[in-house]
Amino acid sequence: MEDRRGWRGWRAATEAALYGPDGFYLRPEGPAGHFRTSVHASPLFASAVARLLERVAEELGTDEVTLVDMGAGRGELVTGVLDAAPAGLRVRAYAVERAPRPAGQDPRVVWTGRPPAGVRGLLFANEWLDNVPVDVAEADESGTARYVEVAPDGTERLGAPVTGADARWLARWWPLREPGERGEIGRPRDEAWARAVGTLSAGLAVAVDYAHLAGARPPFGTLTGFRAGREVPPVPDGTCDITAHVALDACARSGAAAAGAGTGTGGPVPGPGGVGGGAAGGGTGAGCSPADGPAGAELVAQREALRRLGVSGQRPPLSLASRDAAGYLRALAAAGEAAELTARGGLGDFTWLLQRVPTGGYCPA
Repeated sequence: MEDRRGWRGWRAATEAALYGPDGFYLRPEGPAGHFRTSVHASPLFASAVARLLERVAEELGTDEVTLVDMGAGRGELVTGVLDAAPAGLRVRAYAVERAPRPAGQDPRVVWTGRPPAGVRGLLFANEWLDNVPVDVAEADESGTARYVEVAPDGTERLGAPVTGADARWLARWWPLREPGERGEIGRPRDEAWARAVGTLSAGLAVAVDYAHLAGARPPFGTLTGFRAGREVPPVPDGTCDITAHVALDACARSGAAAAGAGTGTGGPVPGPGGVGGGAAGGGTGAGCSPADGPAGAELVAQREALRRLGVSGQRPPLSLASRDAAGYLRALAAAGEAAELTARGGLGDFTWLLQRVPTGGYCPA
């Protein structure tokens, strides 16, 4: 809700700034004009996703599979995966994006504003959930969690107390214990992820984002802005990206219910290492199992997920240079790109949520 001076909650302000008329994500240059994702860093990322798609098809026992690219931007990932997919794999590809279809987009890609329902295959959401708008809460001097309101110039003030479903989400996933502590209320992301997972009849849903887990939430939140490759204060005027890290453990719980795995009886995850790939340590990734998280779900650091998919930053042996100088240079360049994708303190710190959807998991809305 907005008053006459323009004050409103961060969720409404972000929605308008990113997706309203002349919103940031509808600008002609697209996200790639402002920041670098794993997709833009190297074609090795799309090749890794293509290998994951192939493994999902093997798990499903088919050579015909669907790829759904959530938050597709300008279609860079989905077209890269199609180009890297093995010749014998028949792929039906969807790009889910609120921006219009770009001119010259690959005709193999179906461009749509919402994911198709009842498909079998891989739903992949690379840096999508962090741009699902959320409200921000802050504990006041008495410790009461209140919504943070923002003006069009980015000035903030505390608003009404957080109540209802938002209050329950904070209590469960991000309790604010001390005055001044802040948190992003991730309930809309949980719901968005559950809806996305619920469109699969069988296969794997993957969300990739900067993330944090219960017990290690940042005390003052993560809301920030990006413009032209630089981090800037978040101002909801459409000139910058507005983003916040994702409580992927909360998303995993909601996704498990949507996948029919919420009872703790789900099977192994057909993850990057094949069926039942183990959990990884390091970064923000942490293993999920029926004992410590929702069944059929796993949280793993990007560096480990990509390692399982054959992406390695290991330099080629020098002996290759004497036998095949051009091959050595190609391998060296690939190793450098892989190192960027898996680097600590960089892209390697992203977390992958891998959520299995067993056969029969689709539940029409």
